[in-house]
Amino acid sequence: MTMNEDEASETMSDADQRDIINVSPAGNEAAPAPSEAKATPPSETSGAAVTPLTEEEVARFTDAIIDAIKTVYDPEIPVNIFDLGLIYHAEISDERDVTVDMTLTAPGCPVAGEMPGWVEEAVAKVEGVRSVRVNMVFDPPWDMSRMSDEARLELGMF
Repeated sequence: MTMNEDEASETMSDADQRDIINVSPAGNEAAPAPSEAKATPPSETSGAAVTPLTEEEVARFTDAIIDAIKTVYDPEIPVNIFDLGLIYHAEISDERDVTVDMTLTAPGCPVAGEMPGWVEEAVAKVEGVRSVRVNMVFDPPWDMSRMSDEARLELGMF
């Protein structure tokens, strides 16, 4: 990989990275990607009342989901995909359903068909998560400005 000076000066802060994880109100699922089939609303899957996530649960889920995603690596780059900036958005519903929007460093990535499954498996292991859906998105296209300082350091880009 090569990077110009403008890209090197603009990186995502740790706070920006934590803001990728959001909580949606009870009963509202994140919008599915246009290519995906409509998910069954929680009201049709369960008659039980939904308990909203507490602030403590939100913090725990956020940390646990980030930690889980950080176990997934692009086999061609020795940095986890979270620090590479491949995770654009993740949403946790009060029902504990997680939707992740992710991208690839390039649309022709050799593991394009496998990496979303790796993310799904990793997030599904987080205690309390009911289901996981991973959407592959390419808008906006990934660029090196999305990488964390840790990723840049690991790749010797400072």
